[in-house]
Amino acid sequence: MHYFITLASFVSAVLATARTTAPSGAITVGSGGTYSTIQAAIDSLSTTSTTAQSLFILSGTYTEQVIIPSRAAALTIYGYTTDTSSYASNVVNIEHSSSLASGAADDEASGTVQNSAANTKFYNVNIKNTYGSGSQAIALAAYGTEQGYYGVGLYGYQDTLLAQIGNQVYAKCYIEGAVDFIFGQHARAWIDGSDIRSSAPGAITANGRASSTDVSYYVINKSTVAGTTGTASGTGSIYLGRPWSEYARVVFQNTALGAVVNSAGWEVWSSTTSNTEDVTFQEYGNTGTGASGTRASFSSELSAAVSISTILGSTYTGWVDTTYLS
Repeated sequence: MHYFITLASFVSAVLATARTTAPSGAITVGSGGTYSTIQAAIDSLSTTSTTAQSLFILSGTYTEQVIIPSRAAALTIYGYTTDTSSYASNVVNIEHSSSLASGAADDEASGTVQNSAANTKFYNVNIKNTYGSGSQAIALAAYGTEQGYYGVGLYGYQDTLLAQIGNQVYAKCYIEGAVDFIFGQHARAWIDGSDIRSSAPGAITANGRASSTDVSYYVINKSTVAGTTGTASGTGSIYLGRPWSEYARVVFQNTALGAVVNSAGWEVWSSTTSNTEDVTFQEYGNTGTGASGTRASFSSELSAAVSISTILGSTYTGWVDTTYLS
């Protein structure tokens, strides 16, 4: 036991470091940097080169929409921070206000960051869609495999995070919204050691797995669920998920669920379309006030936690920054 504690403290010490200067070879963005906007830096990168590339974003608020196209090389985006271990000290903010109601061509097009590049990593950046309530308004649209987000803050209201395609990991992150704010159809997403916060009554997840053969699978592991400060979410006013399609598949495990979580845990899609015939809504080892109560009949309790290799495959250590995993 003493060894475990010592090792855990060592890992924490490794993570809790500053990143206030650009890593070797990184293109700088911001005041005094090579580019003043993130999009200009992205546009300067080759999409065909296979040599890994990186950006370092200096402290500041960048009011822009960032679109990252498919590319051949690995891309890492670092945000300036005095503490890399979580989102708590983030000082880089990417902000944009867009929604279907305000004229976006589709839900994806409202995204503040639209990432279609495989093998990308984001560190210590806040991504915000500031539109607010009333319409779908995405902060991050993730459309690629082997995408990792570490110490990243995602802020929105409806449809904050679109985890759509490929294998993805979100570790030591902050994810805020109110309505279906973690959603998508085909991605396998592992959300680990993260703080999930609801600002108003609604469902956290809306998985749209279209068939029994679709690989989509969301697992929220060793995280926390609560209301935001000054939240409109009262006791029992939010749900872990509702099924965008009847094959939705979501697990919350070893997670602390606050009193804002309804005792039923999960809800139907709508009063006229339940979409619960073939759902996989499961829990394991959750704690807190929100973990108790009579759960919805279409949900179940697992006998063991789902492993990260089940979701991301046995080779996940080749692309996941495992120092951020709980």
